[in-house]
Amino acid sequence: MKLRVVVLGAGFGGLEVMSLLSDALGDNLDLVLLDRSDTFYFGYSKLDVTFGRLNPDAVKIPYRHIQKPGVRFVQAMVTNIDPKARRVTTDQGVFDADVLVIALGADYAPEKTPGLVEGGNEYYSFAGALKLRDKVPMFTRGHAIVGVCAPSFKCPPAPSEAALLLHDNLVARGVRENCTISLVMPFHIPIPPSPAISTALLEAFAERDIAYVKDSLISAVDATRRVVSLNDGRELPCDLLLAIPTHRVPDVVEASGLAVDGWIPVHKHTLETRFANVYAIGDVTSVGTAKSGGFAETQGAVVAAEIIAQFRGEPMPSGYDGTSGCYVEFGSGRIGRVDVDFFSGPQPTGTFRDATIEMAQEKKEFGATRRAKWFGLRA
Repeated sequence: MKLRVVVLGAGFGGLEVMSLLSDALGDNLDLVLLDRSDTFYFGYSKLDVTFGRLNPDAVKIPYRHIQKPGVRFVQAMVTNIDPKARRVTTDQGVFDADVLVIALGADYAPEKTPGLVEGGNEYYSFAGALKLRDKVPMFTRGHAIVGVCAPSFKCPPAPSEAALLLHDNLVARGVRENCTISLVMPFHIPIPPSPAISTALLEAFAERDIAYVKDSLISAVDATRRVVSLNDGRELPCDLLLAIPTHRVPDVVEASGLAVDGWIPVHKHTLETRFANVYAIGDVTSVGTAKSGGFAETQGAVVAAEIIAQFRGEPMPSGYDGTSGCYVEFGSGRIGRVDVDFFSGPQPTGTFRDATIEMAQEKKEFGATRRAKWFGLRA
C-alpha cells in the first residue's frame, strides 16, 4: 500500500518535504504537491527584480521540472481544507491523504493599511516587485521610505536589504545626493536575536546616511499629501514607498478552523497540528521562529523525517530545534549571513558571519543546490 501524502504549497517547506519523501520512499509514495502558481522563485530574488538586477523570467523555475518518483505536481487553487478527514478540495478536484502537510505560507493584506493600495508600493509579492521595478528608475528626488506595516512579517532582514540596495541604485544613477532614505522598523535594532549583525547594519546605514526609525510601524499612507503616518502619530514625508504589507494566513486556512489567533498552532518540536496526521510548516504557523524560507526548509526536513519513520515503523527522530539562517545583502556586492537559534535559551540568539564579496558565491551555491535537489536542474 502506497503512502498517500498531500502537500499544500510548493515553497521552501513544501518542496523540501516532497524531495525527501520521494528520495526515501520512491515507489511506495503517492504524493500530490499542490500550488496555485506554475513557477517557483527564491524570495530574495524579488529584490533582484525590484532593482532591475535580474529579468523577472530569469528568477522563475517552472514546477514542470519536478520529476521525482512518487510525486505529482498539480497547479490548483485550494478551496477547502477538511483537516479531520484530511481531504483537500481544489478547482482541479478533490485529494484525500493519509498525511496532510500545510505549507501555504502567508498572504499579504495591503488593504489593512489605509492608503497603501492606492498610494504606495509593496515589494514582498512578485507583482509588487514588478511594479516597483518600473517606479524606482523614475525616482530621482525626494524622500524614500522602506517601511513595515505590521509586527509579524517574513524575512526580517529584507527591509534592511531593500534600504541598502536602494542606496546603491540611487548612487549608480547619480541621484543619491538629491534623495533621502528612511527605514521604518518595529524593532529597536534591525535583527533583535543578533546584536552583531544589527550593529553591522546600523553602521552601514550611518555610512550611507540612511535614517533608522526604530520601534515604529507605518499605519497609513496619504499619496495626495505625500506623507506616511506612523503608529505613534508622527508623519514622515514620502515620495517613494517600499512597504512590507500586513501578513495573514490564506483565507482557506482561516475558513478551515486550523488557525488560532491568526496562525496555525503546531507542536514546537514535531510541527503537528491538533489534527491527527496533519502537519503545518513555514510562514503559516505560529511555531515561534522567524518567518523565512530557511526556517520553512528545516521544518520541512523534520516533518519528512517523522513521516518516513512512522511509515517504516522506526523510532521517531529528535524533532525540530528552531535553528536556521539566511544571507543578508549589505550592498556594494557584499553579503553576510545570520544564523538564529530560537529554542535553546530563554531568548533567541544569533551569530553573524561578516559581509564579504566572497559570501555572494556561497549564496549562489545555496540556490544552486536547491535547484538541483528540488527540480533536478544543474547550473
